[in-house]
Amino acid sequence: MTRPREIFEQLADAVAGVLPGDPASDLRKNVQANLRSACERLNLVTREELDVQAAVLERTREKVARLEAQVAALEAKLIKPPGSE
Repeated sequence: MTRPREIFEQLADAVAGVLPGDPASDLRKNVQANLRSACERLNLVTREELDVQAAVLERTREKVARLEAQVAALEAKLIKPPGSE
């Protein structure tokens, strides 16, 4: 999977490739620095980090569902109609 930083570097290279001569090198460096800075400010996470958090969320949802069923069962035992014992 292409990382955001790699995408921005490819974009900077493409922009710099269009410009002629030596100023392109300076512009490319400036564009890369600006894009890198913008990428870091975006607070991006990797796909792996996202997958780990998705797995944690799924386990948490399963646990909540089990606990909700357990609470419902306990409530049902507490709220028995009179004379049903």
